Amino acid sequence: MEGSGAAPEEEESGAANGAPPPPPPPTPAAPCGFSSSLCFSAAAAEPQPPAAGGRVVQNQWEINNAACQPEEEDEEVVGPRDRPPEEPDLVIEVSGRRIRAHKSVLAAKSDYFRARASRDVLRVKGVSYGALRLLIDYVYTARMGEVRHDNLAEVVSGARVLQMPCALHCAAEAMRAQLCLGNCYQLLCLAKKQRLAELREAAYRFMSDHYLEVLREPSVYGRLSGAERDLILQQRMDAGRPCLLVAEVSDAFERPGGGSRPQSRESSRPQSPSSVVSLEESGSLIHYYQEGSGEWRVLTRLPEEANAKGCAMCVLHNYLFLAGGIVTGPAGSEPRARLSDKVFCYNPLTDTWSQVRPLAQPRSQLKLLALDGYLYAVGGECLFTVERYDPRADRWSPVAPLPKGAFAVAHEATTCNGEIYVSGGSLFYRLLKYDPKRDEWQECPYNSSRRRSADMVAFKSFIYRFDVSSGRGGEQAPGGGTSGGVEVFRYNTVAKCWSQCASLRPSGGPIQPFRCAPLGNTIYCVNRTGTLRFSLAQDGEVEADGGLKGTFDGELLKAPLDAKGVLLPFVLTLPERLDKTGDQEGSLPL
Repeated sequence: MEGSGAAPEEEESGAANGAPPPPPPPTPAAPCGFSSSLCFSAAAAEPQPPAAGGRVVQNQWEINNAACQPEEEDEEVVGPRDRPPEEPDLVIEVSGRRIRAHKSVLAAKSDYFRARASRDVLRVKGVSYGALRLLIDYVYTARMGEVRHDNLAEVVSGARVLQMPCALHCAAEAMRAQLCLGNCYQLLCLAKKQRLAELREAAYRFMSDHYLEVLREPSVYGRLSGAERDLILQQRMDAGRPCLLVAEVSDAFERPGGGSRPQSRESSRPQSPSSVVSLEESGSLIHYYQEGSGEWRVLTRLPEEANAKGCAMCVLHNYLFLAGGIVTGPAGSEPRARLSDKVFCYNPLTDTWSQVRPLAQPRSQLKLLALDGYLYAVGGECLFTVERYDPRADRWSPVAPLPKGAFAVAHEATTCNGEIYVSGGSLFYRLLKYDPKRDEWQECPYNSSRRRSADMVAFKSFIYRFDVSSGRGGEQAPGGGTSGGVEVFRYNTVAKCWSQCASLRPSGGPIQPFRCAPLGNTIYCVNRTGTLRFSLAQDGEVEADGGLKGTFDGELLKAPLDAKGVLLPFVLTLPERLDKTGDQEGSLPL
C-alpha cells in the first residue's frame, strides 16, 4: 500500500536542496519546484542567517504554482527554535496526485504516519484526495475546513485510515455548527453509520430544541422510529430545570385609573370588546423565578403583534403558546376594538418567538389548554365553540361546543386524567367535563361554594379549586362572621365527589384574586402583591377521599419588581445557562 523511499518525480529547486545562496536584492524569491504537488511549508519566525537545511513549518501554503515564502519573512516557527529550518521531507501520493508535507508534523498527530516515518514517498490508499487534503490541513492549522454533510463520510473514513482520532472529534464539531432542519436527519444517519456518538447526540439535541419544526416536517419526523420520537421529546423536557414563570397581561375588564377589580358574578356576563378601548395597556414582559437567589428575572417580552389584553396562555411540549386577545390599536386611531385570532409560540431553548396557524375564530377571554399533544381553545366572550390545534399538521379544527345555555365565558379550566374540566358562567360552582375520545361534554357534580373562584388546577387525579372572598358584602366565613380569605376545595375525578381540604385567613387584610400553576408538589398562587405556596407533601396525611392534605406556606414570596397588569403563571423547562449566567435583564432591552 505504501510507497518506498523513492525520490520524487519533480526536481527540487536549489532552495530545497542544501543551503540557499544569499538572495541578491533585485532577484525575486525562487518559485516552488513542485508545480503539480500540494506543498506544506512555513518560514522562520525571526530573520536568521541562511543555515543548512530547509524550514520548519506549521501551516499550509504554496498550492501548485504559488511562490515559496522567502526565508526573510517573519513567520511563526513551530518546534524547538534551536533546530535549523527544514523543507518538507515527505511526498504523499494519493489518487495520482502529490502532497508534500513534513514527517515530524504528521507523526505528531497520526499513528499511521508515525509508523512510516522512515519513508520519503508514501502512497496512501483508501483515502480520497479531498479528504486527505482536509486532514493534513487540520494537522497544520488545528482547524477542520470545508467539511460538509456530502463529504463527511470521506473525511471520517480517511481519519480512521490515518489513525487521527482528534480529527474525528473536530469533524463532528464542524458539522454540529452546520445542523439545520434540512440536513439534521441526513447527519443523524451518517453519525449512526460512522459511529460518531457526539454528532448523533448533537443531531438529537437539534431536533429536540426545534421540536415543532421537526414535528411538521414529514421527511424528518416521519422517518424517525417511535423510540427516537420519544427520545427527542423527553430530551426537550429534560433540557434544564422546570421553573415558575409569570407573564404580564392586561385585564380585559380593568377600569381606567384603577386596579383590577375583584370579579363578581356580574363579571361573568358577556361584554362587548368596545368596552375596553380606553383601557391603558399594561406591561408585556415574562419573568422567571430563580430559586437560588430568590429573585425574579426578565426572560423575554411578548411580541409586538401579540395582544396581551384578554389573551390565553398554556404550555405544550415545553413551548409557551399565546392565543387570542383584544386588538385596541393606538389611541384615537380605531373607534372600536376587535378580537384577535393570532397564535404565537415561544421556544425557551432557542429564546425565539414564532407565529403559528391562527384560530379558526377570533376569541378573547378564552381558555387555552394542552391535552395529549393537542391545544384546545375553549369558549370566550359570547362564544360556545371549541377548536383543537394539531401541531403536527399546523391546523385548527372544530370539536364539540360547550353545551347551550352553559355559560358564555369559561372562568376556569384545567386538564386531568385525559379530560378537560371547565367551570364558570353565572354559577361559579358549575363544572363541565369534556371527553376527547367521545367528543362530548358531560355535567359533573357541582360544588357547594358560591364564592368567586380564583383558579382551578389539577394534581394527579384531583382538581383543586381556590375560592377567594374579599370580606366585603357580608360574606360568611366558615364558622360565622365575615372575613376575607381563601378556601380550597378538592374534586376527586374518579369518585366524582367534592371536599374542602384547606383554608387561609390572613391577618393583613383581604387576599387579592390570583392565578395558579403547579410545580412539583406545590401549587403557586400568584398576584402582584406576592406568591402563596400550597404544598401537597407526598409523605403527608391522606384524607378520606384519598387526597393529600395540603397546607399553605406561611412565607409569602415576593412578586416581580414593578410588575404590571395581571400575572399569569406557568411552568417551563429553561436551559441550564440561565442558572449559570444569573441576571438576564442586562441582555434584554427594556
